[in-house]
Amino acid sequence: MDHGLARRLGTADATVLGLAAMLGTGVFTVFAPAAAYAGQWLLLAVALAGLVAACNAFSTADLAARYPESGGGYVYGRELLAPWAGRLAGVAFLVGKTGSAAAAGLVFGSYVLPAHSLCAAIPTILVIAGLNALGVRWTVRGAWALVPAVLGILAVVVLVGLIWRVPADWAVPGVPTDTAGTVDITPAGAVAAPVTPLGVVTAAGLVFFAFAGYARIATLGEEVRDPAHTIRRAIPLALGIALVAYLAVGGAVLHALGVTRLAGEAAPLAAAVAGTEEPALGAMVRLGAAAATVSVLLSVLVGVSRTQLAMARRGDLPGCLAAVSRRGTPWRADLVGALVAVVIALFTNPASAVALSACSVLVYYGVINVAALRLPAADRRWPVWSSVLGLTLCFGLAALLPWPVVVVTALALLLGVLLSTLLARRGGRMPSGTASG
Repeated sequence: MDHGLARRLGTADATVLGLAAMLGTGVFTVFAPAAAYAGQWLLLAVALAGLVAACNAFSTADLAARYPESGGGYVYGRELLAPWAGRLAGVAFLVGKTGSAAAAGLVFGSYVLPAHSLCAAIPTILVIAGLNALGVRWTVRGAWALVPAVLGILAVVVLVGLIWRVPADWAVPGVPTDTAGTVDITPAGAVAAPVTPLGVVTAAGLVFFAFAGYARIATLGEEVRDPAHTIRRAIPLALGIALVAYLAVGGAVLHALGVTRLAGEAAPLAAAVAGTEEPALGAMVRLGAAAATVSVLLSVLVGVSRTQLAMARRGDLPGCLAAVSRRGTPWRADLVGALVAVVIALFTNPASAVALSACSVLVYYGVINVAALRLPAADRRWPVWSSVLGLTLCFGLAALLPWPVVVVTALALLLGVLLSTLLARRGGRMPSGTASG
């Protein structure tokens, strides 16, 4: 028996869950690789990423209000476009968000245990996934506790970063000098070369990773009260708060560290407060990073499991992943998502995981924007041009990300869609209900 998912979340809960997914991994790591491409134009890249996110948010809000169920873009693509489009969106979401979970774990390790970040990352991913699978109801409560704390710490980083500059020869105590998170996706000499418009666009694609957490709200379609109003209010509100925070933090770390130093930092926010020579500030920022990345894992892994649930219900993933326990959690999907995130973490670093996630999620939102164009006028609150602009920018930013990441993402999505299609044709479409786990 499928017990379903309880509708228990209001607008405030959904907004905080979206912020919990955004004010985490991205804000604590993405400014480093983005600065390597955008240089002093980093804030322009943040603004461009925010524009893309806004267009995507408008399309997502309208679609989520029309189709209030788990699955997000996977459901929208199937219902309004074609089964293969839904599979592409679903696979892109799963690749992007498991990459995001891996990045969250690795950033947690970079701030908490810099010399052995992987040793901290893997247990953190597995523990949080296990708690989700057991039905521990701390996702909303945890978000309410963590989001205000993270915002407070970011405010301290902004204040300190705008007042102090870190000396060029300053070494952050306890942090290896060779752990730059951008080495494998940043072209040699990028920070010394003149910044080009294409470089700013590449940086915007990386920064978009930090905004992509509002997709978490759309995947809660089966768990919010009055989806037509709740989701349409929560997504723009969470996005606006995040944009203000990112612009402020980006300006502060750029002022404190300069372009070259910022581009080479594995823990840029901790480095930005190092100029005060107050160890307590550095410890506070590291604690905030730990809280924020845990918050991201709480929300991202739930979003991954809900999308697996939706795909399994329709036969595009193995039916065993559609099992919902008596505690109301798709526990098998929770565990599978965590294991994939661990594999990604084992073979990458934070910057590469961020780029992989950004590229995949941009493709996901490209499908969402196409689906939004198929909505009847009566179901749209936002103008059609916003979906057209979002579609254009999504694929433009994705194509201009570092080419190794684009190639890996394209192969992963192609393989995933092919396997999902073969599975669907072999097993046929499943009914909505499946046996309980």
